[in-house]
Amino acid sequence: MANFDWHAERSDLTAIALLDRAPESAAIDLRAVYHYRRDRLRHEMAARGFGAVILSDPVNIRYATGTRNMQVFSMRNAPSRYLLLTADRAILFEFTGCLHLADGFDTIDEVRPARTASFVAAGPEIAAREKAWAAEMGDLIAGLVGRGAKVGMERLNAGTAIALGEQGFTVADAQAPVEMARAIKSAEEMKCVRASLRATEAAVGELRAALRPGMTENQLWAVMHQAVIAGNGDYCETRLLNAGARTNPWFQESAHHVIGAGDLVALDTDVVGCHGYYSDFSRTFHAGPGRPTGAQKTLYQTALEQVYHNMEILRPGLSFRKYAEAAWEIPDRYFANRYYLSSHGCGMTGEYPYLYHRADFPDAGYDGVIEPGMTICVESYIGEEGGPEGVKLEQQVLITETGIELLSEFPFEASLMDASFQPALPVPRI
Repeated sequence: MANFDWHAERSDLTAIALLDRAPESAAIDLRAVYHYRRDRLRHEMAARGFGAVILSDPVNIRYATGTRNMQVFSMRNAPSRYLLLTADRAILFEFTGCLHLADGFDTIDEVRPARTASFVAAGPEIAAREKAWAAEMGDLIAGLVGRGAKVGMERLNAGTAIALGEQGFTVADAQAPVEMARAIKSAEEMKCVRASLRATEAAVGELRAALRPGMTENQLWAVMHQAVIAGNGDYCETRLLNAGARTNPWFQESAHHVIGAGDLVALDTDVVGCHGYYSDFSRTFHAGPGRPTGAQKTLYQTALEQVYHNMEILRPGLSFRKYAEAAWEIPDRYFANRYYLSSHGCGMTGEYPYLYHRADFPDAGYDGVIEPGMTICVESYIGEEGGPEGVKLEQQVLITETGIELLSEFPFEASLMDASFQPALPVPRI
């Protein structure tokens, strides 16, 4: 494996690091963001006794360094690029022909070519390739932190983990330090979150303006997707947009289904937007023409009640268990089709913590504490089992020192609310 001073190989060290310097980066100190995130991860590693972590999830590599490269491809083709991080060294192993993409990032000390240890790349020689990978990585880690160190790994072949363990290391799951690091955002990081949300809200505005009966779900979803990419967003994690009977049950992704007159149209953005930050809010619209039915309004207002009740109870210092106990109680007729979570963390993707419904906490829940700097998405899906339609709503908030700050500002639909409807917190209407 080549070992060279990659800084000396390049003269244009700032060019590619300016990739995120689009208009939405104004007044954001991205270098401070990158260093805060890398240092957060190192702090959490030290707290858990990790001498090193090897990250292959492209989102986590971007979190730790600010670098990005073919994120969706890298998710599917691990390990095609990976990061070795210790307390004082960050070595990025980059995909073939891509070493220059790390130019200008001072969060990285060195770039080396990745050794792709996948079956696609190695075929029947995969076991030998994994052992060779582990031998070289083991020698490198031993030189940096010692042969008996605790090494965290994620999303790598089982064979590479087994082989690295045979090199004398204690191999552990890297998820805990990474997730705990990502959970708390800095003030500068929050500027990136807000920039991503504003761009995504503009894209949803274009979608809403384009909505009309007779178009397909795919055609409508493509309006938002095009606007996301034009706004320097990265990609949409899902295609959760559906209409009419396909809104119930939830999790039916967009298709060639034609939107009918009077249909409800439900959307969950799930956008990895500018700077790599997740814009995650949900809205449900009425396709028109005419006015929504009373049944549609009931679904919508019930979902709003759930969202705003659960927003109102969020506060720093609240335990996950206490949150579950105080969370909105789902009426029996909607319980079977409930969303699988009450709320969840949100950063560069959906993340720690998961906050569960009261009824699900005994089997699925775990305890912890809601802390300032967490960004939380409050979820609701309301639709009867076997019912004709359903409503999906979701708000993204920041946990502050004293309560919450609303982050997702896209308004709710006045046409789907009675004039007398008053949820726990003010609702922006259009």
